[in-house]
Amino acid sequence: MGGIWSSSSLSAEEKRSRSEMALAKAKEIVASAPVVVFSKSYCPFCVRAKQLLTQLGAKYKVVELDQESDGSEIQSALAQWTGLRTVPSIFIGGKHIGGCDNMVARHNAGTLVPLLTESGALASPAA
Repeated sequence: MGGIWSSSSLSAEEKRSRSEMALAKAKEIVASAPVVVFSKSYCPFCVRAKQLLTQLGAKYKVVELDQESDGSEIQSALAQWTGLRTVPSIFIGGKHIGGCDNMVARHNAGTLVPLLTESGALASPAA
């Protein structure tokens, strides 16, 4: 018979297992790149954050949660991990720095570029 399981038909154990798998996947993604932006393709704050990173020449990885089959599970896992469910959810050097406003504030304060450089997302200035 088979069929597609809806999340409402999953047992508590299956939901917990999916949640644990999504959290493990999110942590693996964060460890895989100097900068990771968990985003939604239609979100204007996500677009702004990605534009700033691009303008600075940073290397970064984007996970568009609205285009991932397990995007909602990953977003829930990020909320569990960081305390924030909103996007973008930005990690630099493996550390959660918050969202777009947090990143722009760091940029305006002059602390974003050194953080990106330290993480390996930006080349060090020539000495």
